[in-house]
Amino acid sequence: MAALSALRAGCGLVHLAIPAGLNPILQRRAFEAVTHPLPETPTGSIAVNSLGIIRALERQADAVCLGPGLSTHAGTRKLVHALLKELSQPLVIDADGLNNLAGRLELISRARSPVVLTPHPGEMSRLTGVSTKKVSRDRNGAARKLARRSGATVLLKGHRTVVASPAGPLYINHTGNPGMATAGSGDVLSGILGAFLAKGAPPFEAACWAAYIHGRAGDRAARALGKTALIARDLIEYLPQVFKSLE
Repeated sequence: MAALSALRAGCGLVHLAIPAGLNPILQRRAFEAVTHPLPETPTGSIAVNSLGIIRALERQADAVCLGPGLSTHAGTRKLVHALLKELSQPLVIDADGLNNLAGRLELISRARSPVVLTPHPGEMSRLTGVSTKKVSRDRNGAARKLARRSGATVLLKGHRTVVASPAGPLYINHTGNPGMATAGSGDVLSGILGAFLAKGAPPFEAACWAAYIHGRAGDRAARALGKTALIARDLIEYLPQVFKSLE
């Protein structure tokens, strides 16, 4: 879903780096993406000895999205830590990319690349050690604090998504609806954000636009399908309408 939404958001070419065991499936599900089967851990997640292959792929890329479907296997966690030291292109960190960095904000602050973090309140809690309840009570403050501590742009997902820059600006998004609170919706957002970074948008602006357009797609999908039945793939289907209206 992240790869397909990146394509729908204007990427000319998307490389999808995945565990080797998933390659036969995703070759048939993501026709327009170029899949790259990687060495696996015993549980089928990406192994740490994939580092060299991923670094070579990054040299062909303008941005990287790390995390959707990744897992928190110990070997995969080592890979995530190594990638933060090695990658230089703008980097979106989402889902298990964030979970593998729980309690290790210093790795983010030392990263070579510009970083955008896209946590929901639970992932924010694991990253910072602050309870989910406290994060939800002061979403603006929590996003600002994490942006300052990590040096990364922070996109805190949820009702009225918040985007905070380490330099100070704060954006509160007003598109979107409760029907989007479904598995995979965040992966679609990460793909859109990665596409904007790949096209050269600064991290804060890319995150603001991604949140807005993601929500607009969700609003169009909800008007057509209703909020109850909405699933993440529907958001991708409505992205063309959103971009057409903006053009």
